[in-house]
Amino acid sequence: MSQKEFDVIVYGASGYTGQLVAEYLSGRYGSGELRWAMAGRNKDKLEAVRASLGVSQQVPLLVSDATDIDALTDLVKQTRVVLTTVGPYQLYGSELVAACAAAGTDYVDLCGEPPWMRQMIDAHQATAQQTGARIVFSCGFDSVPFDLGVYMLQREAKQRFGHCLPRVRGRVRKMQGTFSGGTAASLKATMAAAAKDPKVMDLLRNHLSLAPQSTATAEQPRDNKPYYDAVAESWVTPFIMAAINTRNIHRSNLLQGYLYGKDFQYDEMVLTGPGDKGEATAHAMAAQNPMADKDGPKPGEGPSLEEREAGFYDLLFIGTDDNGNRIEVGVTGDKDPGYGSTSKMISECAVCLVKDELPTGGGVWTVASAMGDTVLDRLIENAGLTFAVEN
Repeated sequence: MSQKEFDVIVYGASGYTGQLVAEYLSGRYGSGELRWAMAGRNKDKLEAVRASLGVSQQVPLLVSDATDIDALTDLVKQTRVVLTTVGPYQLYGSELVAACAAAGTDYVDLCGEPPWMRQMIDAHQATAQQTGARIVFSCGFDSVPFDLGVYMLQREAKQRFGHCLPRVRGRVRKMQGTFSGGTAASLKATMAAAAKDPKVMDLLRNHLSLAPQSTATAEQPRDNKPYYDAVAESWVTPFIMAAINTRNIHRSNLLQGYLYGKDFQYDEMVLTGPGDKGEATAHAMAAQNPMADKDGPKPGEGPSLEEREAGFYDLLFIGTDDNGNRIEVGVTGDKDPGYGSTSKMISECAVCLVKDELPTGGGVWTVASAMGDTVLDRLIENAGLTFAVEN
Protein backbone atom coordinates (compact mmCIF):
# COMPACT_ATOMS: atom_id res chain seq x y z
CA MET A 1 0.00 0.00 0.00
CA SER A 2 2.83 2.41 0.75
CA GLN A 3 3.91 2.18 -2.89
CA LYS A 4 0.90 4.22 -4.00
CA GLU A 5 1.80 7.80 -4.91
CA PHE A 6 -1.00 9.29 -2.78
CA ASP A 7 -2.80 8.47 0.42
CA VAL A 8 -5.97 10.34 -0.52
CA ILE A 9 -7.29 11.86 -3.73
CA VAL A 10 -10.15 14.33 -3.27
CA TYR A 11 -12.32 13.85 -6.34
CA GLY A 12 -14.55 16.84 -7.04
CA ALA A 13 -12.21 19.23 -5.23
CA SER A 14 -13.39 22.24 -7.23
CA GLY A 15 -17.02 21.78 -6.12
CA TYR A 16 -18.46 23.46 -3.05
CA THR A 17 -18.15 20.55 -0.62
CA GLY A 18 -14.95 19.35 -2.25
CA GLN A 19 -13.40 22.74 -1.51
CA LEU A 20 -14.35 22.42 2.16
CA VAL A 21 -12.71 19.00 2.25
CA ALA A 22 -9.54 20.36 0.62
CA GLU A 23 -9.47 23.26 3.05
CA TYR A 24 -9.85 20.91 6.01
CA LEU A 25 -7.16 18.48 4.85
CA SER A 26 -4.81 21.38 4.15
CA GLY A 27 -5.33 22.87 7.58
CA ARG A 28 -5.27 19.63 9.54
CA TYR A 29 -2.75 17.54 7.59
CA GLY A 30 -0.93 19.91 5.24
CA SER A 31 1.06 18.47 2.37
CA GLY A 32 3.57 16.50 4.43
CA GLU A 33 1.73 14.43 7.03
CA LEU A 34 -0.72 13.21 4.40
CA ARG A 35 0.11 12.64 0.74
CA TRP A 36 -3.00 13.96 -0.94
CA ALA A 37 -4.09 15.45 -4.24
CA MET A 38 -7.00 17.42 -5.66
CA ALA A 39 -8.83 15.99 -8.65
CA GLY A 40 -11.61 17.13 -10.98
CA ARG A 41 -12.46 17.54 -14.63
CA ASN A 42 -11.14 21.09 -15.10
CA LYS A 43 -7.54 21.95 -14.25
CA ASP A 44 -8.11 25.71 -14.40
CA LYS A 45 -10.82 25.46 -11.75
CA LEU A 46 -8.63 23.25 -9.60
CA GLU A 47 -5.77 25.76 -9.82
CA ALA A 48 -8.11 28.60 -8.88
CA VAL A 49 -9.48 26.70 -5.89
CA ARG A 50 -6.04 25.68 -4.67
CA ALA A 51 -4.91 29.31 -4.83
CA SER A 52 -8.04 30.73 -3.19
CA LEU A 53 -7.82 28.28 -0.30
CA GLY A 54 -4.13 28.86 0.23
CA VAL A 55 -3.40 25.17 -0.28
CA SER A 56 0.27 24.38 -0.81
CA GLN A 57 1.46 24.29 -4.41
CA GLN A 58 2.98 20.93 -3.49
CA VAL A 59 -0.52 19.41 -3.47
CA PRO A 60 -0.86 17.98 -7.01
CA LEU A 61 -3.81 18.61 -9.32
CA LEU A 62 -5.20 15.69 -11.31
CA VAL A 63 -7.66 15.89 -14.19
CA SER A 64 -10.22 13.15 -14.71
CA ASP A 65 -13.81 13.11 -15.93
CA ALA A 66 -16.44 10.93 -14.23
CA THR A 67 -17.42 9.44 -17.60
CA ASP A 68 -13.89 8.62 -18.76
CA ILE A 69 -13.39 5.06 -17.55
CA ASP A 70 -9.76 4.84 -18.62
CA ALA A 71 -8.90 8.09 -16.82
CA LEU A 72 -10.73 6.96 -13.67
CA THR A 73 -8.90 3.64 -13.72
CA ASP A 74 -5.57 5.44 -13.94
CA LEU A 75 -6.62 7.84 -11.17
CA VAL A 76 -7.62 5.23 -8.60
CA LYS A 77 -4.46 3.20 -9.15
CA GLN A 78 -2.41 6.14 -7.87
CA THR A 79 -3.97 6.34 -4.41
CA ARG A 80 -4.88 4.34 -1.35
CA VAL A 81 -8.23 6.12 -0.88
CA VAL A 82 -10.54 8.04 -3.19
CA LEU A 83 -12.71 10.60 -1.41
CA THR A 84 -15.47 11.73 -3.75
CA THR A 85 -17.98 14.55 -3.33
CA VAL A 86 -19.30 14.29 -6.91
CA GLY A 87 -23.01 13.53 -6.83
CA PRO A 88 -25.70 12.58 -7.43
CA TYR A 89 -23.75 9.35 -7.27
CA GLN A 90 -26.28 7.40 -9.32
CA LEU A 91 -25.48 9.80 -12.17
CA TYR A 92 -21.74 10.31 -11.69
CA GLY A 93 -20.45 7.62 -9.34
CA SER A 94 -20.95 4.13 -10.76
CA GLU A 95 -17.79 4.01 -12.87
CA LEU A 96 -15.67 5.33 -9.99
CA VAL A 97 -16.92 2.67 -7.58
CA ALA A 98 -16.30 -0.01 -10.19
CA ALA A 99 -12.77 1.27 -10.79
CA CYS A 100 -11.95 1.33 -7.06
CA ALA A 101 -13.35 -2.14 -6.48
CA ALA A 102 -11.34 -3.56 -9.39
CA ALA A 103 -8.10 -1.83 -8.36
CA GLY A 104 -8.30 -2.62 -4.64
CA THR A 105 -8.51 1.10 -3.81
CA ASP A 106 -10.49 2.25 -0.77
CA TYR A 107 -13.42 4.60 -1.40
CA VAL A 108 -15.51 7.02 0.68
CA ASP A 109 -18.40 9.24 -0.38
CA LEU A 110 -21.38 11.26 0.87
CA CYS A 111 -24.06 9.15 -0.74
CA GLY A 112 -27.65 9.22 0.49
CA GLU A 113 -29.14 7.20 -2.37
CA PRO A 114 -30.13 3.73 -1.06
CA PRO A 115 -31.29 2.16 -4.35
CA TRP A 116 -28.00 3.06 -6.06
CA MET A 117 -26.02 1.87 -3.05
CA ARG A 118 -27.82 -1.46 -3.22
CA GLN A 119 -26.94 -1.72 -6.91
CA MET A 120 -23.28 -1.10 -6.07
CA ILE A 121 -23.36 -3.69 -3.27
CA ASP A 122 -24.81 -6.31 -5.59
CA ALA A 123 -22.40 -5.44 -8.41
CA HIS A 124 -19.12 -5.02 -6.52
CA GLN A 125 -19.20 -6.75 -3.13
CA ALA A 126 -17.52 -9.91 -4.41
CA THR A 127 -14.88 -8.01 -6.39
CA ALA A 128 -14.04 -5.72 -3.46
CA GLN A 129 -13.66 -8.72 -1.16
CA GLN A 130 -11.20 -10.25 -3.62
CA THR A 131 -9.12 -7.12 -4.22
CA GLY A 132 -9.25 -5.74 -0.67
CA ALA A 133 -11.02 -2.50 -1.64
CA ARG A 134 -12.98 -1.07 1.29
CA ILE A 135 -15.98 0.76 -0.15
CA VAL A 136 -17.67 2.96 2.47
CA PHE A 137 -20.76 4.96 1.54
CA SER A 138 -22.50 7.75 3.51
CA CYS A 139 -19.54 9.30 5.32
CA GLY A 140 -21.19 12.66 6.07
CA PHE A 141 -24.12 13.85 8.18
CA ASP A 142 -25.90 10.95 6.61
CA SER A 143 -25.04 8.68 8.22
CA VAL A 144 -21.96 9.04 10.46
CA PRO A 145 -23.39 10.60 13.67
CA PHE A 146 -26.43 8.29 13.55
CA ASP A 147 -24.56 5.10 12.69
CA LEU A 148 -21.93 5.75 15.35
CA GLY A 149 -24.51 6.97 17.88
CA VAL A 150 -26.25 3.59 17.73
CA TYR A 151 -22.89 1.81 17.71
CA MET A 152 -21.76 3.60 20.89
CA LEU A 153 -25.09 2.99 22.62
CA GLN A 154 -24.88 -0.74 21.92
CA ARG A 155 -21.25 -0.84 23.04
CA GLU A 156 -22.33 0.68 26.35
CA ALA A 157 -25.24 -1.75 26.62
CA LYS A 158 -22.91 -4.73 26.19
CA GLN A 159 -20.68 -3.40 28.95
CA ARG A 160 -23.52 -2.54 31.30
CA PHE A 161 -26.04 -5.32 30.73
CA GLY A 162 -24.09 -7.98 28.86
CA HIS A 163 -26.27 -7.68 25.77
CA CYS A 164 -27.37 -5.13 23.20
CA LEU A 165 -30.75 -3.42 23.35
CA PRO A 166 -33.34 -4.51 20.78
CA ARG A 167 -35.14 -1.15 20.46
CA VAL A 168 -33.32 2.09 19.70
CA ARG A 169 -34.91 5.45 18.98
CA GLY A 170 -32.88 8.05 17.11
CA ARG A 171 -34.17 11.54 17.90
CA VAL A 172 -33.11 14.93 16.57
CA ARG A 173 -33.24 17.34 19.51
CA LYS A 174 -31.94 20.45 17.78
CA MET A 175 -30.41 21.29 14.44
CA GLN A 176 -29.43 24.49 12.69
CA GLY A 177 -28.21 24.50 9.12
CA THR A 178 -29.21 23.69 5.59
CA PHE A 179 -29.33 20.44 3.70
CA SER A 180 -26.78 20.39 0.92
CA GLY A 181 -27.68 21.09 -2.69
CA GLY A 182 -26.20 17.70 -3.49
CA THR A 183 -28.65 16.02 -1.10
CA ALA A 184 -31.58 17.71 -2.81
CA ALA A 185 -30.24 16.74 -6.25
CA SER A 186 -29.76 13.15 -5.11
CA LEU A 187 -33.36 12.94 -3.88
CA LYS A 188 -34.60 14.35 -7.18
CA ALA A 189 -32.56 11.81 -9.15
CA THR A 190 -33.75 8.97 -6.92
CA MET A 191 -37.40 9.86 -7.34
CA ALA A 192 -36.91 10.13 -11.11
CA ALA A 193 -35.39 6.64 -11.10
CA ALA A 194 -38.29 5.33 -8.99
CA ALA A 195 -40.80 6.73 -11.46
CA LYS A 196 -39.17 4.66 -14.21
CA ASP A 197 -38.60 1.45 -12.24
CA PRO A 198 -41.01 0.12 -9.55
CA LYS A 199 -38.16 -1.93 -8.05
CA VAL A 200 -36.45 1.31 -7.01
CA MET A 201 -39.53 2.34 -5.06
CA ASP A 202 -39.60 -1.09 -3.39
CA LEU A 203 -36.02 -0.55 -2.23
CA LEU A 204 -36.90 2.92 -0.94
CA ARG A 205 -39.68 1.48 1.21
CA ASN A 206 -37.62 -1.42 2.57
CA HIS A 207 -35.80 -0.70 5.85
CA LEU A 208 -33.47 -3.64 5.10
CA SER A 209 -32.73 -2.65 1.51
CA LEU A 210 -28.98 -2.33 2.21
CA ALA A 211 -28.87 -5.67 4.06
CA PRO A 212 -29.79 -8.02 1.20
CA GLN A 213 -28.71 -11.18 3.04
CA SER A 214 -30.54 -10.19 6.22
CA THR A 215 -32.50 -12.81 8.13
CA ALA A 216 -33.76 -10.24 10.63
CA THR A 217 -37.36 -10.80 11.64
CA ALA A 218 -38.48 -7.69 13.54
CA GLU A 219 -41.11 -5.46 11.97
CA GLN A 220 -39.76 -1.92 11.87
CA PRO A 221 -41.52 1.05 13.50
CA ARG A 222 -43.51 3.40 11.29
CA ASP A 223 -41.70 6.68 10.82
CA ASN A 224 -43.91 8.58 8.37
CA LYS A 225 -46.42 10.30 10.71
CA PRO A 226 -46.27 12.43 13.87
CA TYR A 227 -47.12 10.75 17.17
CA TYR A 228 -46.56 11.10 20.90
CA ASP A 229 -43.49 9.12 21.96
CA ALA A 230 -44.00 8.15 25.58
CA VAL A 231 -40.42 6.87 25.91
CA ALA A 232 -38.98 10.24 24.83
CA GLU A 233 -41.86 12.11 26.58
CA SER A 234 -42.32 14.28 23.51
CA TRP A 235 -44.23 14.55 20.28
CA VAL A 236 -42.12 13.49 17.30
CA THR A 237 -42.34 14.13 13.58
CA PRO A 238 -40.68 12.44 10.57
CA PHE A 239 -37.01 13.21 9.90
CA ILE A 240 -36.17 13.49 6.22
CA MET A 241 -32.76 11.79 6.51
CA ALA A 242 -34.23 8.71 8.20
CA ALA A 243 -34.76 7.06 4.82
CA ILE A 244 -31.00 6.65 4.41
CA ASN A 245 -29.80 6.49 8.03
CA THR A 246 -32.07 3.62 9.04
CA ARG A 247 -30.90 1.56 6.07
CA ASN A 248 -27.24 2.10 6.89
CA ILE A 249 -27.75 1.21 10.55
CA HIS A 250 -29.47 -2.06 9.66
CA ARG A 251 -26.55 -2.83 7.31
CA SER A 252 -24.16 -2.13 10.19
CA ASN A 253 -26.07 -4.66 12.26
CA LEU A 254 -25.81 -7.25 9.48
CA LEU A 255 -22.10 -6.65 8.86
CA GLN A 256 -21.33 -6.97 12.57
CA GLY A 257 -22.93 -10.41 12.68
CA TYR A 258 -26.24 -9.12 14.05
CA LEU A 259 -24.50 -7.53 17.01
CA TYR A 260 -27.68 -5.56 17.73
CA GLY A 261 -29.84 -8.69 17.35
CA LYS A 262 -32.10 -10.10 14.66
CA ASP A 263 -35.03 -8.53 16.51
CA PHE A 264 -33.42 -5.06 16.37
CA GLN A 265 -35.81 -2.16 15.75
CA TYR A 266 -34.74 1.37 14.89
CA ASP A 267 -36.41 4.57 13.78
CA GLU A 268 -35.53 8.28 13.53
CA MET A 269 -37.78 11.22 14.30
CA VAL A 270 -37.51 14.88 15.28
CA LEU A 271 -38.48 15.88 18.84
CA THR A 272 -41.01 18.74 18.91
CA GLY A 273 -41.86 18.85 22.61
CA PRO A 274 -44.75 17.76 24.85
CA GLY A 275 -48.32 19.01 25.04
CA ASP A 276 -50.50 20.83 22.55
CA LYS A 277 -47.62 23.00 21.33
CA GLY A 278 -45.47 19.95 20.62
CA GLU A 279 -48.33 18.29 18.76
CA ALA A 280 -49.02 21.37 16.64
CA THR A 281 -45.34 21.75 15.80
CA ALA A 282 -45.05 18.08 14.85
CA HIS A 283 -47.94 18.28 12.40
CA ALA A 284 -46.75 21.60 10.96
CA MET A 285 -43.27 20.20 10.33
CA ALA A 286 -44.69 17.03 8.78
CA ALA A 287 -46.56 19.16 6.24
CA GLN A 288 -43.34 20.83 5.09
CA ASN A 289 -40.87 19.59 2.49
CA PRO A 290 -37.47 21.23 3.02
CA MET A 291 -36.16 19.69 -0.20
CA ALA A 292 -38.81 21.57 -2.20
CA ASP A 293 -37.41 25.00 -1.30
CA LYS A 294 -36.62 26.64 -4.62
CA ASP A 295 -34.37 29.12 -2.84
CA GLY A 296 -32.28 26.37 -1.27
CA PRO A 297 -28.73 25.64 -2.38
CA LYS A 298 -28.12 24.02 -5.74
CA PRO A 299 -25.34 21.46 -6.34
CA GLY A 300 -22.07 23.34 -6.10
CA GLU A 301 -23.59 26.04 -3.88
CA GLY A 302 -23.76 26.38 -0.13
CA PRO A 303 -23.99 28.65 2.90
CA SER A 304 -21.56 31.38 3.84
CA LEU A 305 -18.71 30.85 6.28
CA GLU A 306 -20.72 32.63 8.97
CA GLU A 307 -23.72 30.37 8.38
CA ARG A 308 -21.58 27.24 8.48
CA GLU A 309 -19.92 28.35 11.71
CA ALA A 310 -23.29 29.11 13.32
CA GLY A 311 -24.71 25.70 12.47
CA PHE A 312 -24.91 22.73 14.82
CA TYR A 313 -26.85 19.55 15.59
CA ASP A 314 -27.83 17.70 18.76
CA LEU A 315 -29.01 14.09 18.52
CA LEU A 316 -30.37 11.71 21.14
CA PHE A 317 -30.41 7.91 20.99
CA ILE A 318 -32.57 5.98 23.45
CA GLY A 319 -32.08 2.24 23.79
CA THR A 320 -34.54 0.05 25.70
CA ASP A 321 -35.56 -3.55 26.29
CA ASP A 322 -38.52 -5.35 27.85
CA ASN A 323 -36.74 -5.64 31.21
CA GLY A 324 -36.70 -1.88 31.79
CA ASN A 325 -33.04 -1.40 30.85
CA ARG A 326 -32.37 1.96 29.23
CA ILE A 327 -29.37 3.82 27.85
CA GLU A 328 -29.30 7.31 26.38
CA VAL A 329 -26.47 8.61 24.20
CA GLY A 330 -26.12 12.18 22.95
CA VAL A 331 -24.23 13.16 19.80
CA THR A 332 -23.45 16.73 18.82
CA GLY A 333 -21.67 18.47 15.95
CA ASP A 334 -20.25 21.97 16.01
CA LYS A 335 -21.00 23.23 12.48
CA ASP A 336 -23.65 23.26 9.79
CA PRO A 337 -24.50 19.55 9.34
CA GLY A 338 -24.74 19.43 5.54
CA TYR A 339 -21.45 21.20 4.81
CA GLY A 340 -19.16 22.25 7.67
CA SER A 341 -19.48 19.10 9.75
CA THR A 342 -19.89 16.78 6.77
CA SER A 343 -16.63 17.90 5.19
CA LYS A 344 -14.74 17.13 8.40
CA MET A 345 -16.41 13.76 8.88
CA ILE A 346 -15.67 12.40 5.41
CA SER A 347 -12.09 13.66 5.65
CA GLU A 348 -11.50 11.83 8.93
CA CYS A 349 -13.08 8.66 7.52
CA ALA A 350 -10.62 8.76 4.62
CA VAL A 351 -7.67 9.43 6.91
CA CYS A 352 -8.79 6.62 9.23
CA LEU A 353 -8.60 4.13 6.35
CA VAL A 354 -5.10 5.37 5.52
CA LYS A 355 -3.48 5.81 8.89
CA ASP A 356 -5.17 3.45 11.34
CA GLU A 357 -4.84 -0.28 11.78
CA LEU A 358 -8.27 -1.71 11.08
CA PRO A 359 -9.33 -5.36 10.93
CA THR A 360 -11.60 -4.57 8.00
CA GLY A 361 -11.05 -6.52 4.79
CA GLY A 362 -12.39 -5.75 1.35
CA GLY A 363 -16.08 -5.24 0.75
CA VAL A 364 -18.87 -2.67 0.87
CA TRP A 365 -19.06 -1.36 4.42
CA THR A 366 -20.73 1.18 6.67
CA VAL A 367 -18.73 3.57 8.82
CA ALA A 368 -19.60 1.79 12.09
CA SER A 369 -18.81 -1.68 10.78
CA ALA A 370 -15.60 -0.65 8.99
CA MET A 371 -14.03 1.80 11.45
CA GLY A 372 -16.00 1.68 14.72
CA ASP A 373 -14.20 2.97 17.81
CA THR A 374 -11.20 4.14 15.77
CA VAL A 375 -13.04 6.71 13.68
CA LEU A 376 -15.27 7.64 16.61
CA ASP A 377 -12.17 8.71 18.53
CA ARG A 378 -10.89 10.62 15.49
CA LEU A 379 -14.14 12.55 15.16
CA ILE A 380 -14.07 13.54 18.82
CA GLU A 381 -10.44 14.61 18.67
CA ASN A 382 -10.43 16.39 15.32
CA ALA A 383 -13.88 17.01 13.85
CA GLY A 384 -15.89 18.79 16.54
CA LEU A 385 -18.23 15.90 17.40
CA THR A 386 -19.12 14.69 20.88
CA PHE A 387 -20.48 11.29 21.89
CA ALA A 388 -21.65 10.97 25.48
CA VAL A 389 -23.67 8.52 27.58
CA GLU A 390 -26.30 10.67 29.30
CA ASN A 391 -27.84 8.31 31.87
